[in-house]
Amino acid sequence: MIDLHICADAQDLATRFAAALAETISTAVARTGRCALALSGGNTPRRVHERLASAYRREVRWDAVDVFWGDERYVPADDPRSNYRMARETLLEPVACPAGNVHPMPTGLASPDDAAREYERTLRRFFDAEWPRFDVLLLGLGADGHMASLFPDSPALKERSRWVVAATAPAEPQVRLTLTPPAIAAAKRLCVLVAGPDKAEALRHVLDETADPNAYPAAGLRAAGERVSWWVDRAAASALPARPT
Repeated sequence: MIDLHICADAQDLATRFAAALAETISTAVARTGRCALALSGGNTPRRVHERLASAYRREVRWDAVDVFWGDERYVPADDPRSNYRMARETLLEPVACPAGNVHPMPTGLASPDDAAREYERTLRRFFDAEWPRFDVLLLGLGADGHMASLFPDSPALKERSRWVVAATAPAEPQVRLTLTPPAIAAAKRLCVLVAGPDKAEALRHVLDETADPNAYPAAGLRAAGERVSWWVDRAAASALPARPT
């Protein structure tokens, strides 16, 4: 069965998901003393960040949360398009997450490939495992079915050994860094946030068990099974069958 949460609208989605995420983080901290959280970019996570910062600033032990990213645009850290900058302004600074806990993807190296390899080294030092085991990894869904910066027909979709690669997007800024499919699939918990009517057809496709992950990259999350939860608003769910399976 698909773990699907349909919310009234984008704000309801942010409110309900922020509560669930705060509980997931707190459970991980209670169990092991730390939580490894990987963030995504986009407007829907922005609302979640704002809700976390306003309602869960004191309830969550942010000093025990290590923050990573699933993908990043290859722009300076202070660029308005930066996923890191958005998270810093909407969540990390408001909750006073310690600077040493924040691990942004580097975007100032000589080449994107150098940056991807450097971030992979950061992750390998932190996790010291075969694959990165984030306690929870957040993802969005593009209208074309992409997740992170894994776009339809991207060579990065075929990567099976590296954790992080440079990728090209069909929109500006074109140069990105992204976790690879197996690195994403290794997370202990994956949460996909989807809002808006422009995502409805993509969501319908990726939740169809016959969908080709090369054409709809987020369909590849099927490999993670019950570790994936989908948080969507009614507009994004409008093209789904009554009982998606």
